[in-house]
Amino acid sequence: MKNVLVLIHDDPGQEARLQVALDATRALNGHLNCLDVAPIVPFVGDMTGISGGAMLLELERETESINAARTRERLAAEDVPWTLTKVTGYFEIAIEEAARLADVIVVNRACADLPLPDLRGLAASLVLRSGRPILAVPEETRRFDAAGDALVAWNGSREVSTALGAAIPLLALARSVTIVEIDQVDASPPAEDAAAHLSRHGIHAQILRWPEGRVAEGLLALAQAKDYLVMGAFGRSRLREALFGGVTRQLLQDSPIPLLLAH
Repeated sequence: MKNVLVLIHDDPGQEARLQVALDATRALNGHLNCLDVAPIVPFVGDMTGISGGAMLLELERETESINAARTRERLAAEDVPWTLTKVTGYFEIAIEEAARLADVIVVNRACADLPLPDLRGLAASLVLRSGRPILAVPEETRRFDAAGDALVAWNGSREVSTALGAAIPLLALARSVTIVEIDQVDASPPAEDAAAHLSRHGIHAQILRWPEGRVAEGLLALAQAKDYLVMGAFGRSRLREALFGGVTRQLLQDSPIPLLLAH
């Protein structure tokens, strides 16, 4: 996990994204790739939308040029290697294309009172379509403690197994790792197998079993004392989509800590 991709865009979530990406890159001794997106904004103010859309696009480009200049100045004072690329397009498509060689993508889990970009929808879409783990951060976050306390939400599914594998470089830095077993999928590896897998990487995890029901509430309560949460995103069957997919959606809305998600 050396190549960290972060969305750069002038919105209320940018400081959280950038600070978490910087902290993660520094902890992993990696490289920070900043993608500055000037989005194409639909305009319905006239019959064709051409003149209004062009004006909005030009305004976005001007705003992002100023934002990019500020970001470059900020990054020049940081102690991590970085690149900044400017593109114009739709958020999801631009990030997916830039993420082909990324090891993790940093976006917000959601931003209050921000209809565009829809950052919760963006995080959910990217985790499904990009093939890369997503680090989704709360808007108010100002640091990412890779050496802190990590929580892993385990149900034995393929999705959480993928997330666990992707998180190993970060979990190896953690002060403590707790695996909480929730909604265990029948005939899938139990939490003990996940702990044994981590132990082979020098990571010694504790296991906690959560009672059935109220999974999201339980994870949110446990998250209050942790620094980040690793979890799978969205099941494939309708039953798992209802159980774990619903949990994913609620945590993308309410988690107080960064989420490392994979599908």
